Amino acid sequence: MASRSLGGLSGSRGGGGGGKKSLSARNAAVERRNLITVCRFSVKTLIDRSCFETIDDSSPEFNNFAAILEQILSHRLKGQVTWFGYESPRSFWDYIRVACRKVSQNCICSIENMENVSSSRAKGRAWIRVALMEKHLSEYISTALRDFKTTRRFYEDGAIVLGEEANMLAGMLLGLNAIDFSFCLKGEGLDGSFPAVIDYTPYLKFTQSSDSISSDEEELRTLGSSGSESSSPENVGPPFIMDENTWFNKCKRVKQKYQLTLEQKAYLEELLRLRENQLSESVSQNKILLQRIEDSDLAHKLEKEQLEYIIVELQDQLKSYQNLDQLSAEVSLSQTSLDPSQSQDDGKQDTLNSISEGKEDTPSLLGLCGSLTSVASYKSLTSLKSNDCLASPTAEMTSPGLTPS
Repeated sequence: MASRSLGGLSGSRGGGGGGKKSLSARNAAVERRNLITVCRFSVKTLIDRSCFETIDDSSPEFNNFAAILEQILSHRLKGQVTWFGYESPRSFWDYIRVACRKVSQNCICSIENMENVSSSRAKGRAWIRVALMEKHLSEYISTALRDFKTTRRFYEDGAIVLGEEANMLAGMLLGLNAIDFSFCLKGEGLDGSFPAVIDYTPYLKFTQSSDSISSDEEELRTLGSSGSESSSPENVGPPFIMDENTWFNKCKRVKQKYQLTLEQKAYLEELLRLRENQLSESVSQNKILLQRIEDSDLAHKLEKEQLEYIIVELQDQLKSYQNLDQLSAEVSLSQTSLDPSQSQDDGKQDTLNSISEGKEDTPSLLGLCGSLTSVASYKSLTSLKSNDCLASPTAEMTSPGLTPS
């Protein structure tokens, strides 16, 4: 019995630990879902409010959005460990200034050098305002989330920026690029001494079910009758009465919203037309560039083939020149041992054979070997050398004019 009771006690303890883990996981998931949902609502309210007025620091919709974004970026942010082992709180600006350095033309250095902003939390709030005015907030968040190594170093497990909700956050913030913001970076909104608080009341809506016993009007009548003792059933009326001016103002607001919608529609249509024209021009330029590339490739191929043909021809001519030099050397060596006429005929015949074997019908080779193909000129040169042109030394010695007296 004792062993059974101990076993049951240990089992209940194990089940309690598992229940705590599941409860903490459930709370973390609900917290992430609540922040993402409220962020989506705040972005929608900002877009709707921008149709009627300029969004600045005095807008409650913006203040609520800035508080929500600050809470999301600070969700499960790791503290900074000091030399003594203590963990001090850290602001999301420490993560942003490291993870967003890769953004082109970023404002990180400008925020760091601001004189009136000293605390890290105030710099983070100034960065939100500057990024919104530059219409690059979504780009900053996307770049930071892509740097997973840095994000993992700054945040604990279960953080929004480490979960699937991070991609939804970057997509949500993309719609804010259509709003023109105007902020003063010296106001009270940059005070980093107090944490941001989210106002959930604009996003709460209670829908009464059809099975409810009492309606809202009956509850309001009951509250009104209980508030005044002299109230009578005849004096109890509808809780809200809208007069003509109220309806007129409401109709006027709807009309203004409709006019703004028409203007935005015309602007978007004009923008779409311009983008289509730019796209068509880009496509035509792309076709022209592709045609130029094809033409240049074809010209390069033709030049390559011509150069290869010239190289082959030059190699053949070089081989024929080498054979010709070798044959001329052999002919000059054979002239010392053979008769000039016979050696000339043999050398001439060998030269003609080598020329015909090396390269036939080559004008350059025929021009170079023209002197060898003329047999008559060679014979006349030999006869002149032996008879008239060259004087022998014996003739000079036997000349009467040179006899000694």
